[in-house]
Amino acid sequence: MNGFNVKFGYRDNFLDDLQPVDVLYETRVSIDGCQATIDAHGLKHKELNDLLRETVQRGSTELVINNVFGQRYIGTRLYLPSKDKKLHIEVNRYPGNDLGAFLNGHRIIVQGNAQDGVGNTMDDGQIIVHGRAGDVTAMSMRGGQIFIRDNVGYRTAIHMKEYRDKAPVLVVGGTAQDFLGEYMSGGMVLLLGLNLQEDEPHRASYIGTGMHGGVIYLRGCVAEHQLGKEVGVRPLNDQDIVVVDRYVREYCRHFGGSPDEILKGRFQKLIPVSLRPYGQIYAY
Repeated sequence: MNGFNVKFGYRDNFLDDLQPVDVLYETRVSIDGCQATIDAHGLKHKELNDLLRETVQRGSTELVINNVFGQRYIGTRLYLPSKDKKLHIEVNRYPGNDLGAFLNGHRIIVQGNAQDGVGNTMDDGQIIVHGRAGDVTAMSMRGGQIFIRDNVGYRTAIHMKEYRDKAPVLVVGGTAQDFLGEYMSGGMVLLLGLNLQEDEPHRASYIGTGMHGGVIYLRGCVAEHQLGKEVGVRPLNDQDIVVVDRYVREYCRHFGGSPDEILKGRFQKLIPVSLRPYGQIYAY
């Protein structure tokens, strides 16, 4: 097993009445073939992302990052010009904001919860979170897939859009907070509500406010007053059933559970009733 050591240092004032002190962290990158293991303990987000980029440039394609506690932008600066070379990144513990922002084809698996902005403006690839995710998950996402085992926060899938042949997919095992699918213009959200009791409604209000494209599949109960005025509720057709079946089964492959039991639940489809809900307020 090969590898290399990296030292990071900076000066800090812990208290105003003390002299600046030197803070030094040293971490080890262990490399075994194409796999690299990185200890993120004590590293700032820029230091960690610099280290990830250097490790990839040395040829590693499978990255395991341990002791992650809030470092942001993991996966963001790992663009590779070769379309055939994709990375597999396992994040152990708790990544910070904008995990996988602008992700372009790599696969990120999080063994824990994630903070806000998972998959921000994501273009391609896959993010799998074995826990919950924070606010604005899948914001402006335009391609790829995100699977969240548990709940998501406010304004999930805001501005989600389709781009050419790309259609983003977000699957959430739990429920969401307010403004799910706000201004959504493309793609698909599947909200399963697996942590809700039978007949317990989803928590979100203003679902689909400003929505003018895409579709939200919702398992379980939601009252009319929880929906934005721009969306209508429809039953699933045969094509919808195929789509829901596919992604429920993939969700269970990632997180466990019985897809057949989940599919017995009541599903409904939310779609926009207008392609230009705010067109009348614009001046031309």
